[in-house]
Formats: sequence, structure tokens, C-alpha cells
Amino acid sequence: MTTVTRRPEAATPPARPHRRRKPGARNNWLTITLFVAPALALFLLLVVAPILVAIYASGFKWNGFGGLPTDFIGFGNFTKLLSSEIFYTDMGHLLFLIGTTLVIQLPFALAIAMLLHQRIRGRALYRLVFFAPYVLSEVITGVLFSLILSPENGIANQLLSPLGLDSEWLSHPDSALWSIFLVMTWKYFGFHMMIYLAGRQNIPNELIEAAKIDGAAGWRIFRYVTLPLLGPTIRISVFLSVIYTIQLFDLVWILTEGGPAHSSETLAVTMFALGFERSQVGYASAISVVMFVLSLIFALVYQRFVMRRDLEGATTAMGGKR
Repeated sequence: MTTVTRRPEAATPPARPHRRRKPGARNNWLTITLFVAPALALFLLLVVAPILVAIYASGFKWNGFGGLPTDFIGFGNFTKLLSSEIFYTDMGHLLFLIGTTLVIQLPFALAIAMLLHQRIRGRALYRLVFFAPYVLSEVITGVLFSLILSPENGIANQLLSPLGLDSEWLSHPDSALWSIFLVMTWKYFGFHMMIYLAGRQNIPNELIEAAKIDGAAGWRIFRYVTLPLLGPTIRISVFLSVIYTIQLFDLVWILTEGGPAHSSETLAVTMFALGFERSQVGYASAISVVMFVLSLIFALVYQRFVMRRDLEGATTAMGGKR
């Protein structure tokens, strides 16, 4: 009897279930679009559009009147800016303010934050008092210190004259920039103090107690435990300080208007004076483009090389474990 061997038939793959879009998915996208569209429209109108207009106007010799500019000069405004002595003076002032902020203002804010983290009587009141100047606008702060530092009847000279320390704070080339830095410190150190204080409160007390058990105390705990864990907070604080200093305008304009003899002038003050007082809008637009490029380069480089680990940690936390 002959046996017939049957070949096994190829297994037919199971039909893939047809994925149907959930009924609520389209509604979700519609909701997201409706919420994002107004903010995106405002961003394009108030941020992107002015940047593009400034870049466009920087290529023309234009006084801001008579419609759109027509006298195209290419990179002439930038060439004129880079050959101007005032530009390098402004850059020197920028580096001075950034340096003093990083060396004096931020460490001072960190020290006050560490002090107010301790259990001392009235620390909530101290926090409120130190943070209060940040709530004031730059205009109010500038007017207030214009009266305090007035060489004729200012409170500062009235208090310091018996000690022989009175000075022409805002009207002398040697002291004008230092006076602006002191006003900046008075206004903004409370903001950075609160940032550092919040960062310190997020450090688990168990780590501090473990360091004490291992024999560390005082400065060694701060140096090897607290300060490294405050690294992300400090890096954010430095980033905000530098970006603000590049764009500094309000305080300088109200206190000194960049004087005397350009001794306290910043890029933003020069841009305003040229654009609105001398009607050199094309040249002022070139300065604004330079300020934008400086801020952009600093932000990209700083995030790439300094805040890289912080950003990667935030991305991992948002995405979850893989």
C-alpha cells in the first residue's frame, strides 16, 4: 500500500487588525491646536517678526520715516559698528557687569540663601524683605536710586559725608558703572537668593546627616555635598544673569543715560540713542542684531557645554525609563 505524504501547507499569517483612530484623537488634536494657536500667533507677531524686521532694516541706511527703506548698503552698518570705538567700550562695560555679577552678586545671593535656610527667628520676614526689591520695576528702581545717589541732596551722601566717603556716584566716570552694578545687585540678588533657597530645600536632609556621621562639618559639608547638588540651580542662575546683562537698558537709561562721556553705556543704550534720538534706525537695527547674535551664541554654547547634563536629565525624567 502506497503512503502519500502530504506537504504541510504554509501557515497563513494572521490578518493584522485594522487600526482605527480613536474617536477622541481628532478632538484632542483640535483642542491642542486651539490652545496653542493664540500663543504661537503672539510669538510670531511679537518675537519672530521684530527680529526679521531688524535683520532687514540693518542692511539699509534708514531714518525710520517715509515707508520702507530703499537705500541698501549691505553690511555697511555692521562694518561701521565694528570700527566704532563706542562699540568696544560697550562690550567692555558688558564684560565688567557680567564679571562683577558672577564674582560678587551671585555668591552674595548664595551666602544669604544658605543663611536664611538655617533655623533663625524671623527668617520668613527676612526672605520677604530681601525679595521685595525684585518686585519693583526697573523704572521705579532707577528713579528711587537717582534720588538716593544724587550728589546734591541724596541720602547716600548725607550719610557718608561725615566719614568722608561722599561721591558723585552717577555723574563721575569712575563711579557711574559701579553705581549701576550696586543698583542691579540691590534689585536682583533677592531673586537669585530665592532660586538658591529653593534648590537648597530640595536637597534631602539624609545626605547632610550622612555627611555629619562620616565626620564632615561646616565648610566641608557645603563644599562636597551642598554645592555639587546645587549645581543645576547655580547654572540656571548664571544663565539668566548673563542674558539679562546683555539686554540691560532700563536701569542704565534712567540712572545715567549712558553717561558721563559714555562711561556707563551699554549696547542697548547705544541702540536706543541712535535709533530714537538720532534717527539712525538702520544702524540701531544692526546693533540689535548683534545683541541678538550674542545672546543666541551664548545660549547655545552654554546649553551645549554647561547645561548638557541638566537638560539630558530633564529629558530622561520627562520621557520615563526605557
